[in-house]
Amino acid sequence: MKLSNILSGLLGGLAIGATIGVLLAPDKGSKTRKKIVSKTKETKDKLTEGFDDLLDTASEKYDTLKRQGKEMLHK
Repeated sequence: MKLSNILSGLLGGLAIGATIGVLLAPDKGSKTRKKIVSKTKETKDKLTEGFDDLLDTASEKYDTLKRQGKEMLHK
């Protein structure tokens, strides 16, 4: 299974769980809506950071493989 699929599933599950937890909490509607907005922004930030990290890792691995391939050709 690809790391991106695992990361997407994990972060998606966290987002859904957080939203359900907020909706089931015994608060006023306005307070609940503020919590949902806050949790949504927090989850979006985590997703963005996670995908940025994933892209950085993939780019580094690509560069390493490219370099190793060139080294093998020049031997």
